[in-house]
Amino acid sequence: MRGRARVVVELGPDGRSVVRELRSQPPLALLPQRGAAAARSPVATVHMVGSATSPLGGDDVALDVEVGPGADLVLTGVAAALALPGQTGRPSRLVIRLLVADGAGLQFLPEPTVVTRRADHHGELHVGLGAGSRLRCREVLVAGRSGEASGRFRGLVRVRDGARPLLVQEQELGDAALQASPAHLAGRRVLGTEVLVWGEDPAEAVAGGWWSLSPLPGRGSLATAVGSDAVSAQRALADAVAAHPGWSAGVVGDQPAVR
Repeated sequence: MRGRARVVVELGPDGRSVVRELRSQPPLALLPQRGAAAARSPVATVHMVGSATSPLGGDDVALDVEVGPGADLVLTGVAAALALPGQTGRPSRLVIRLLVADGAGLQFLPEPTVVTRRADHHGELHVGLGAGSRLRCREVLVAGRSGEASGRFRGLVRVRDGARPLLVQEQELGDAALQASPAHLAGRRVLGTEVLVWGEDPAEAVAGGWWSLSPLPGRGSLATAVGSDAVSAQRALADAVAAHPGWSAGVVGDQPAVR
């Protein structure tokens, strides 16, 4: 299945962020938040919903997101994605491109991706940041369902601040040699990462039980956590994010905010 999706958010004349363009097709549907909560919020919120079983082997899905100058968007998932093998023998592929303009803010918070046995899934995340922009970008990978060996996952994350690279990182699950190494996931099966480019950064790396928070070159930080299940990994990841000096208790859209 080949699917393309796109969302563009701009700052309206009343100071509220509004969705100017919204296009999607199976297996990904984009649904804007509506009702009284949306009317009161200065931030645009869009939910990502799987409209078909995906990622399935052979799928080719792309999502493009643009947040205009001064606008704010919260883009959230509503259910975990299940990477499954297909009948073609080809890998599934998901490419996400996020463009955050000057002074804009984006929180990209998908639900976990579970890489099931025999799956072969490739993911790419490309982020471009403008001057004074803000980013919170999360990824949680689960190596197989409960009691199941992991399929293959290969991921690439690139974050650029203008012309300057902030982060280039590759992730891999399902390789037997890596899985056997205590340096890979420390014997655990869930990896969570979160890129934070929002406010003051920590002066140096900090760590706690099964999590770490490391400043990136230039600006921004990378939070990393591992866990035996998605719940414990996401709790550890939340602890890492809470250690970020730019973090404060608040709400943007329906999500805790980094300020």
